Amino acid sequence: MQSKPNRILVVGGYGAVGATVVSALDGWFPGRVVVAGRDEARARRLGGVRADVADPDAFRRTLAELGDIAAVVLCVEPPDTRVARVCLERGVHLVDIGATRRLLDGVADLHGLAAGSGATAVLSVGVAPGLTNLLARRAHEAVGGAEHIDLTVLLGAGERHGADAVRWTVEGLAEKPPGAPLRTTLPGHGLRTAHPFPFPDQHTLPGTLGVKRVTTRLCLDSKPLTAALFGLRAAARRPAVRRTLTAAFSRVHLGADGFAVRADARRGDLHAACAVTGREQSRVTALVASYVTRELLTGSVPPGVHHIEQLPSLAGLPETLAAHGLSVWQRADTPRP
Repeated sequence: MQSKPNRILVVGGYGAVGATVVSALDGWFPGRVVVAGRDEARARRLGGVRADVADPDAFRRTLAELGDIAAVVLCVEPPDTRVARVCLERGVHLVDIGATRRLLDGVADLHGLAAGSGATAVLSVGVAPGLTNLLARRAHEAVGGAEHIDLTVLLGAGERHGADAVRWTVEGLAEKPPGAPLRTTLPGHGLRTAHPFPFPDQHTLPGTLGVKRVTTRLCLDSKPLTAALFGLRAAARRPAVRRTLTAAFSRVHLGADGFAVRADARRGDLHAACAVTGREQSRVTALVASYVTRELLTGSVPPGVHHIEQLPSLAGLPETLAAHGLSVWQRADTPRP
């Protein structure tokens, strides 16, 4: 009799996020985690296999050769949705930390395929998107259904991020989404000015929560660096400038490694705000992905493709992460009589 699939393939398992995912999952599922990545030598040194998200046919062969993969955690961003399709058509669960709107929408379109095969894919996994989504839902429910939600993300400029994260941030800087800068208070960081930034949560949350408008803004822990960064927004539309910024951000790390996320929901005179603070955004992204994967393998998550805020069993994840240094803050204001 063939054994039930029970191993977990962590793609990019030797990277900034993936290494923490591997460590956390191995603590819960010892001997069941397989490291994978495009660099075959690095993967094999860790007892893993080569897997290239840009080559879906080879990825399909890898899954077939391993034979007993129950879940795939994508810690690197593929160029398209074909790898997600490969997983879901085989009935393999998928956890995707990607943050590109085009790819998230494409995987969401595979809901029927996933439901038919009995697989579950969870999207918006990380800090932003991820914790932003969970806080948005919490604030939304606190006012009985928000008319609009403002999300603010503060990142530590001193943290060392992976190449994909740096590249994504610089590409996002070149865009100018609608909305104006907002001054808001972030626990532990004081009053800050945050600027509209193309995080995908502001595009997916109107659909999942039924909110008319969601705006996500970004600032850094350093006020001068925030001003300098967004002062370069127009110049960043030039490819040469983006290449220079990507190289600079990969080498230079000025600031600390703390981060904060705040959600403000408003309906008429009602206002609710929720926030979390922590350290090492990449580590917390990995922990979110790890807990989501554990829930897929041990809980009763329905098949199909879901954003993290659509799964009630993950609503308490911010409090769960308190064991890893995350602090949770919330406030609700009622109108004066």
